[in-house]
Amino acid sequence: MEKIHEIAIIGAGPAGIATSCEAVAFGIKNILVLEKSDNHSDTIRKYFKDNKPVDRNWKGLNIELNGHIDFQGGTKESILDLFDDSLQKHLINAKFHTEVTDIRKIDDTFKITTNKNEEFYSKNIVIAIGTMGRPNKPNYPIPLSLRQKANHNIRLVTEDEKILVVGGGDSACEFAYFISEKNEVTLNYRREQLTRANPKNVQNVLKTAEQNRLNLMLGIDIDHLEDDDGNFKVHYTNGSVEIYNRIIYALGGSSPKEFLEKCNVILDANGKPLADDNNFNSEGIYIAGDIAGPIGGSIAAALSHGYKIVTSIKK
Repeated sequence: MEKIHEIAIIGAGPAGIATSCEAVAFGIKNILVLEKSDNHSDTIRKYFKDNKPVDRNWKGLNIELNGHIDFQGGTKESILDLFDDSLQKHLINAKFHTEVTDIRKIDDTFKITTNKNEEFYSKNIVIAIGTMGRPNKPNYPIPLSLRQKANHNIRLVTEDEKILVVGGGDSACEFAYFISEKNEVTLNYRREQLTRANPKNVQNVLKTAEQNRLNLMLGIDIDHLEDDDGNFKVHYTNGSVEIYNRIIYALGGSSPKEFLEKCNVILDANGKPLADDNNFNSEGIYIAGDIAGPIGGSIAAALSHGYKIVTSIKK
């Protein structure tokens, strides 16, 4: 058996980075980080607009910050710089472009297999993969001819497009607000009020709508879509019909149940991983970040997860 790591961390988002840095700070050696994308914080890079403000407190909640990473808020760029600095200072062994395909327990050790047919061994496993890797989809079909214009982020948006943003959370509000500067944008949410998003994001959206720079279609759902000469013909449940060049679905993400089951993670009746106050799931397995809940999307909460996990392992 090759070298046995003390901790193997699956995922290099805020929770994975925090866990690895806290482990070094607590004197734990032989730490391994495995990340399927080409860099850390892939979700932040993909889903956050440039210069997006990032608050320490999330959805109006005062998040207690524990650990050695000093996060006080900032922007997308400053957060990435903070994580770059943290990784470099702690000299973490991180392997990118490496996707975990299987985790099996052999006695008191976990055997990790990757898509490159590599095998690693570790005493403890931290699952910190987040949920945005598998965005939720609408319950109605999207015409095959339009699927390239049905996106989950705003990277492909160009100026002067007529765009429909679907969702009621922070991502939906932020997407709609940012692209409304150079596009005609409608924000559609099936409920009558935006109750899932951070109050600051809701305020930005409502203010922009009052200035007639953003259309709000709340309390109405989408019935079905049609292809109208390369554009979306959207039929709403109230009988109205609108044409859009592009749709952005910001419906959140779901835990990859099949992957978690492969990793011996204990799930509840809804397929979500169980985690106690120390993010402990089962012997040698910890859950960190958004999939650990209950405050998904909070960077401060993800950083605190890393601290609690390492403290538990040390004990």
